[in-house]
Amino acid sequence: MTIHFPAWPLTDEQRQIVQLCRDFAVKEIRPRAREVDEADVVTPVDLFQRAGEVGITTFMLPEEYGGGGFTDVFTQCLVQEELCWGDPGIGNLLCSNGFYADPILELGTVEQRKQWLTPLTGPDAPMTALATTEPNAGSDAASMITTARRVEGGYELTGQKTWISNAGAATYYVVFAKTDRSKRSAGVTAFLLTRDAPGLRFGEPMRKMGQRAIVCREVFFDNVFVPAHDRLGDEGRGFHGLMGTFDISRVVLGAAAVGAARAAYEFALDYARNRRQFGVPIIEHQAVAFRLADMATRIESARLLVHHAARQIDAGQPVTGLAAMAKLTASEAAMFVTWAAVQTLGGWGYSREFPVEQWLRDVKLEEIEEGTSDIMRLVISRHL
Repeated sequence: MTIHFPAWPLTDEQRQIVQLCRDFAVKEIRPRAREVDEADVVTPVDLFQRAGEVGITTFMLPEEYGGGGFTDVFTQCLVQEELCWGDPGIGNLLCSNGFYADPILELGTVEQRKQWLTPLTGPDAPMTALATTEPNAGSDAASMITTARRVEGGYELTGQKTWISNAGAATYYVVFAKTDRSKRSAGVTAFLLTRDAPGLRFGEPMRKMGQRAIVCREVFFDNVFVPAHDRLGDEGRGFHGLMGTFDISRVVLGAAAVGAARAAYEFALDYARNRRQFGVPIIEHQAVAFRLADMATRIESARLLVHHAARQIDAGQPVTGLAAMAKLTASEAAMFVTWAAVQTLGGWGYSREFPVEQWLRDVKLEEIEEGTSDIMRLVISRHL
């Protein structure tokens, strides 16, 4: 059995963007994947720029700000799956502008959208970052303590963020901080700032298990001044905007997990058809065949749930619980499938000669970022 992609009928425009991403994954991403993984803490800026030249980094932005106009979440899932089939870390890097843009589209004024989104679509477009997580505020984002103190003409930001993707490499940032530390979520406000803001510093690159194309650093705010007009939304509305974007990002990350799982499944299937033991291809041994059957079934199930959640978002339906289901199911399916791929290859699966060990390391992040599997189950249970 092969997995036919995509599973839903597509428009001509969707087919074109999927084909573009498939070609880019084959010609640009796959040949660089191992090199980027081995480099560990080096952002492949050249790949990001080449993707930008063909519109991949900004396809999800509205046309009025220079983007590709594919603002629906379903198309974003199609793209994310195809790019992450090429490589999970690189695929997520190339679409990272979408994660930055979501709170701006959710909370920003028209003027802010023009100022902070339009430059992303030009030549040599900058990278971006979203700064939420803190050393003691991961799953419990409302407990963040980075402070935004009112001063003449704006705010001063003081505090620390950690595990910030693209920090240092990114030019533009959306930062969440407390304008009222006596409150939890109601005290969180969002701000926009640039890398050259006085008092903004970055830590050393954090060495990670996988998805090394996205370099993470700590970010330090030493009385960083932010003009009042760069506050994103009203005071106290930041957490609301953040949670709204989580519904989208969790579904899109579910698609990323599906793409990585698909890559591992296809590799293992091909290997099982060609590797012979006891006189026959190993796919003819029931233990291997049943494992591949489970892999294919979990991928198809996860993709259908991701696509269903995406279509519900596009229809304007409340999806917080469904989005958590999609991310939970897809991320855990990807962990199983990449583990099963390593198992199918046996000793070669454990070797760096083949990519499945890297995919296993890469997809672990999908069970952690944007809410761990434990948090996803908590969210789901609260929406039963």
